[in-house]
Amino acid sequence: MTVDLFDLPGASSFRQRDPVILDIGAVLFPGMARRESGPLLDAARAVVRAAPFRHLITPGGRRMSVAMTACGEWGWTSSPDGYRYSRTDPRTGAPWPPMPDLFRDLVRRATHEAGFAHVPLQSGLVNLYRPGTRMSLHQDREEQALDVPIVSVSFGVAATFLWGGMARGDPVRRMRLEHGDVLVWGGPSRLRFHGVAPLAQAEHPETGACRVNLTFRRVTKLK
Repeated sequence: MTVDLFDLPGASSFRQRDPVILDIGAVLFPGMARRESGPLLDAARAVVRAAPFRHLITPGGRRMSVAMTACGEWGWTSSPDGYRYSRTDPRTGAPWPPMPDLFRDLVRRATHEAGFAHVPLQSGLVNLYRPGTRMSLHQDREEQALDVPIVSVSFGVAATFLWGGMARGDPVRRMRLEHGDVLVWGGPSRLRFHGVAPLAQAEHPETGACRVNLTFRRVTKLK
């Protein structure tokens, strides 16, 4: 992980705003993680040291513009046969780094405040966006536990988040995700299409020209 991503001075003081209901089962918590951003980014840096960022190749042979890695019991990866979860890092054959306790605490708090009983703590993805990086509209449906929500945490340069419907062709809303914002979606919203527009050229005191996204999921079915 580069110096411009983590080693810059912290941001100024901030007062968290009220939650925003996007849809049934989808809640945005503006700035929920902002006060803890320094330690959380340090924890992400430790994950990346153990399992460096990589650009996955899609089943169709395209290189994803988002660089990513993972922590926890499962990591998300790709092969010619499709997207899948793996208990080991395909590069090394070693288990993914343990999920930091700071990540777990934040996910528990966000899930509880969003009104969900089950917490997605089996897989934590760390995604790095540089200027121009995007994530096309998609559903998160490789998980068996579709009854458990997803928690997404944003740091750094603000992103334009694309929030669609249950079909790819449904209307898409655009919203701004800023440093420290936490988004939780599950229940009727769990399989909504979503994505990220190309990241604008900008600077942030804690991440330089980058956006860092942490995404948490449960992979296996609840017992």
